[in-house]
This record gives sequence, structure tokens and C-alpha cells, in this order.
Amino acid sequence: MPKGLKQTSSVVSVGFSVPELGANTFTQSSVDLNLSPLDREVFVVLAVNIDPESPDGIAATDTAVNASLTTTSQTAVQTLANSNCIAVANERIRAAGFLDSGVGFQTQSLETPPATLEYIGIIATNDFFIQVEGRQNLIAKGCSGKLYGYRARADADIYSALVQSEVLSA
Repeated sequence: MPKGLKQTSSVVSVGFSVPELGANTFTQSSVDLNLSPLDREVFVVLAVNIDPESPDGIAATDTAVNASLTTTSQTAVQTLANSNCIAVANERIRAAGFLDSGVGFQTQSLETPPATLEYIGIIATNDFFIQVEGRQNLIAKGCSGKLYGYRARADADIYSALVQSEVLSA
């Protein structure tokens, strides 16, 4: 258990999904965790599973569906280089130069952390955000997934630092 935190629930999973509003259109959705700021409640993230839909297979055209999960609102799909990004997943089809529909590739951040990590992130504000955006697809795509973790109560100074860090780095 991270210092300054006291676990207040068992491990829970929070499901989410977000469809694109239109083909190849950045779309974001927020998921409310119903945390109690008066009780200095945070959500300790243990693992994330993001499943983007498969991109369209179009001859001679690279297509993709990219998704990310962040602790703050974003204006584009993020990478793990963003300090507020907890997880990413990408589905791609490389077909440029091919007469058929190409070859598919999948990349994603670790769904489950190595055993040496106690957690992969802490959400201190009331919600998290899921982003999705397709590239060169003919129809709108989306993604779904689950966030695994537990609720914890933070010491006052730890809670203040977590909230301030999350909000100021948005």
C-alpha cells in the first residue's frame, strides 16, 4: 500500500466505452468514479484494459483506431509520454503500397503491471477520461474497456498534492 493511503474498498472494475461521433473524429467521454472529496477519497489504479475496434481494411490505405485513458480532459488521443495518461491502445492496418488490405498491428500499454509495482496510477479527481480517434476509416469506430483498482482515503497533505498535481498538469 502506498504511504499516506488507506484502502477503503476491495478491488473493483469500472467498465467504459466511447464511440466516435463520426468517422475519424476525435471523441472523448468522461467516467464518474463518485469519489468523495470531503473524505479525501482517491482511486488507486491497478490495471487497465482498452479494446479499440478494428480499423477498416482498405487496399493501399493505412488505417487505425487509437485510444487512451487519462486522468484529465484532453483535446487529442494521448501517448504514455503525457503524465496524465494511464493507458493507451492502438489498432493499425498498414496497407500503403499493397493491393490487398494490408497487415494488421496492435500496440497497447501493459494491461497488468509487473508484480513489482503496487499500482500504475492514482486518480485524485472525481472522474477519468477515455479518448478515441480513427484514421482513414470509412465508418465510425470506438473502444471499450475496464479500469481495475480500489478506493482509498489519503492523508490531507497527500490528497492535496495529488489533486494539485493532477489539475495543474492538465
